[in-house]
Amino acid sequence: MLRYGVVGFLFLLTLVAGPLLWDMADSDRDSVEPAEGLPWQIVLTPDGDTRVFGLIPGTSRIDDALAVLGDDIDIAIVAPPARPARLEAYFSAMRAGFVTGKLVLTVDVPDDVIDAMRERAVRSTYMESAARKYVLHPDDLAAARAAPIRVITFIPSVDLDEAVIIARFGQPAMRIDGSDGVEHFLYPPLGLDIALSTRGKEVFQYVAPRDFALLSDPLLKRN
Repeated sequence: MLRYGVVGFLFLLTLVAGPLLWDMADSDRDSVEPAEGLPWQIVLTPDGDTRVFGLIPGTSRIDDALAVLGDDIDIAIVAPPARPARLEAYFSAMRAGFVTGKLVLTVDVPDDVIDAMRERAVRSTYMESAARKYVLHPDDLAAARAAPIRVITFIPSVDLDEAVIIARFGQPAMRIDGSDGVEHFLYPPLGLDIALSTRGKEVFQYVAPRDFALLSDPLLKRN
């Protein structure tokens, strides 16, 4: 019984200390050498775009992501129930500086092209989310890799809180309550929406600032 009690205590301690560990790791690394590619290191370009993780949303392509982040990637069409299908590239083990997590790149491809790719898919399977995943035909992979990235989604392994988000990104331009205990922190000049969850993992979404309506409009329509 004592052994299980210690394990439970350590698990609880990990949940409580998650944001603190993020800060401590950042502080320790900064004292040695400046880290690069961190989620809050968003560079504004002279053209009004942003660069994060070495990629420019709206401009960089999947091939660019492969060159910057490595080739451990899964490219497929994901079709959630009652929602439009989308072409995505998925990194299951992403390291952003010293922060780890998962990265999903949503590719900017017309709906009719996605529909044609679905027809040519070599197979399809159901995911845990009930979405259907279509594995691309080899002939379609080249077109997918050459397509621009519309949205970058990063899901960090460490749980965050409001204090950590504001310390890293500053005060948001707007905060919107979502569903299921999720609050959105909106940063239009950065093209960034951070979904802070009380039940699950936090989600960072990056777009080109000019495309910020992609993130904000669905939230504003719900409120």
